[in-house]
Amino acid sequence: MPIVYKIDVIAALKAAGYSTYRIRKEKLLGEATLQRLRNKDTVSWENIATICKLLNCQPGDLMEYMEEQEADKE
Repeated sequence: MPIVYKIDVIAALKAAGYSTYRIRKEKLLGEATLQRLRNKDTVSWENIATICKLLNCQPGDLMEYMEEQEADKE
């Protein structure tokens, strides 16, 4: 996938005060979404919007496009 995360989203959420327990308890993101983020898999735009709201950032702060060959090296 040529879209990759620039940051560790789970770590950024924790730094902002959103533990995975709190995220699940307050139903901000589902467990499947958290697992996809742990595995650095893509998530829906709705989930990206929620993450951006929680972190007060833009999607470009979270993700970037990389050529297929460059993305495979990571």
